[in-house]
Amino acid sequence: MSDVAIRVEGLSKSYQITRTDQSQRYKTLQEDLLALPRKLLRTFKQPEVQTFWALNDISFEIKQGEVLGIIGRNGAGKSTLLKVLSRITEPTSGRAEIYGRIGSLLEVGTGFHPELTGRENIYLNGAILGMRRNEIAKHFDEIVDFAEVEKFIDTPVKRYSSGMYMRLAFAVAAYLEPEILIVDEVLAVGDAEFQKKCLGKMGEVANSGRTVLFVSHNMTAVRQLCEIGILLNEGSIYKQGDVSSVATDYERISTDNLSSTWLNKKKYNQNEETSIEKIEILDKGYKERNNFLSSESIFLRFTIDVKEENSNLKIGFDLVKNGTVVFRSQHVDSKSFIKKIPSGKSCLVCEIPGKSLNSGDYSITPLISIHCIKSLIDVREPVLSFNVTLDSSLSDFHTVLNEQNHPGLVFPLLNWITD
Repeated sequence: MSDVAIRVEGLSKSYQITRTDQSQRYKTLQEDLLALPRKLLRTFKQPEVQTFWALNDISFEIKQGEVLGIIGRNGAGKSTLLKVLSRITEPTSGRAEIYGRIGSLLEVGTGFHPELTGRENIYLNGAILGMRRNEIAKHFDEIVDFAEVEKFIDTPVKRYSSGMYMRLAFAVAAYLEPEILIVDEVLAVGDAEFQKKCLGKMGEVANSGRTVLFVSHNMTAVRQLCEIGILLNEGSIYKQGDVSSVATDYERISTDNLSSTWLNKKKYNQNEETSIEKIEILDKGYKERNNFLSSESIFLRFTIDVKEENSNLKIGFDLVKNGTVVFRSQHVDSKSFIKKIPSGKSCLVCEIPGKSLNSGDYSITPLISIHCIKSLIDVREPVLSFNVTLDSSLSDFHTVLNEQNHPGLVFPLLNWITD
């Protein structure tokens, strides 16, 4: 017997897009009447039709019990692929062979009838999955308990909040034991506690030997749950293989259009004693990057032009996250104290050590001061940004990865001892 759960060969899906003139503004009745002859003539002209390929020649194979992460930017084709695999959408060409019963959670309330109660929808979804009534009844209490909707189980689901809807839909998909579980980025609508429960449950499903397809933009969750990954880009497979490698490529592609260099084009404090000409975000190899693992050091290189040497000059920056200053650092704070910066152009490099920042997006606001109070640079807003992702390979990080919203702006690895 074959151990293949899903086999996809040459799968493509196209849509026909009719182009219309969207440049016209709203017109008065008089203008519409005057333009009527032209409109009548245009009715005999065929509208321009374009073919858009949401999927283009996709091929891959998933074995039973594997957990696959499908990642990519918005519009890459992830949801279209899952809809084809779930038999919601017919492919234009190619084929997808499914060996097993599929449970899909593609959007809030997938497969639910709004007029039916929560109880009725559980049995309806179970029947769609091909389960017998006694099989559904076996897991009924677990589903209700997980979804936390016991008080409303006999209320029509059209009266549920989006959170209640989602909890019940996920519980049905996960607890009715399909051989293949497909989960799209629906977890993003839930609160932190719900996401934590769902990720824990998906981990249980994966460990039970069932096949899981997981779509998410949360790379920490993808790395934690999945063994292999597929990176989609513009409807095609860009890369597939080990999930860590695929996720790293996704993070790189996601920031290809973001600059890791700031040039002082507006010539802030151009006529002052000192100016910052350029700031770069670098890795330890001094290559420009915007994405880092929490274990990696981040280097900021400042190219400055000092008109006149001054011992009171301070070059620095504020590191900002979610509008809050995480810390301010100036070159005089360094362990290797630099007394004076020589006149002319030179570079200062600051290292933000690895294992110090929490996951998330950070931005940099440059700072120049003299005599501690005189600010010479007037940017007043962040000029560069970078992202930090928790490194799952670090020892003792498994507890952190199970808490997707670890509190705090920073996350230093501190030493603990018994006294």
